[in-house]
Amino acid sequence: MTKFRPCIDLHAGSVKQIVGGTLSTTTPSGLKTNWTSEHPAAYYAALYKQHALAGAHVIMLGPGNDAAAQEALAAWPGGMQVGGGISDANAGEWIARGADKVIVTSHLFPGAEFSMPRLQAVLAALHNDTDKLVVDLSCRRKDEAWFVATDKWQTMTDFELNRENIQLLEPHCAEFLIHAADVEGLQRGIDHELVSKLAEWCSIPVTYAGGGRALDDLELVKRLSGGKVDLTIGSALDIFGGTGVDFAACVAWNAQQ
Repeated sequence: MTKFRPCIDLHAGSVKQIVGGTLSTTTPSGLKTNWTSEHPAAYYAALYKQHALAGAHVIMLGPGNDAAAQEALAAWPGGMQVGGGISDANAGEWIARGADKVIVTSHLFPGAEFSMPRLQAVLAALHNDTDKLVVDLSCRRKDEAWFVATDKWQTMTDFELNRENIQLLEPHCAEFLIHAADVEGLQRGIDHELVSKLAEWCSIPVTYAGGGRALDDLELVKRLSGGKVDLTIGSALDIFGGTGVDFAACVAWNAQQ
């Protein structure tokens, strides 16, 4: 059944809500920040633990976020997932630091092409425990289709989100996390068609993020996906400076499902 999944987005060591498509390593001055928290990451981890909101993802957007991510994981050991710069070199380390699962994206797409050997190497670092791995297939639209976008959603790969590629990956991970980068942080509504397709293609848990702006979006995602897709709401949440969605209402939604 569709659930609200919370997040902690870290940029330069602070909890922020940003417009995802403006992230860039080459032109950092173009970054558009919706809101920066006065609270540390551990504050939100403790809040999610208090309300038993398991499956939250901590995303490190660029360098300078390791300490904040570690503090969040320490506040709720085994309760959250962590992503951002994850590879076979550090995946096991983040599990040891308290992550329930690690989330891997860009490392799987060297040269903007999918690498099964890299996926297998990450799994090997996790002792081939697929339950510890989330594959992030965050994407952008192109030619009426969706393609994975890496490197802070700036590099388009040739890996299309479709049934065939989903089935290729499913045996190797526990979940998918999919940000619709074109609408991430804009509060302009979710990508209805993508949510419907994810429910059609995926047989393992999948969390969609991007464009959520109202509590009714949870009901919308539930209807579009037949209850198969979870929803992350970020910038619209009152705990992240938003006005569209009350965090307490999301907690109540989960309790009702």
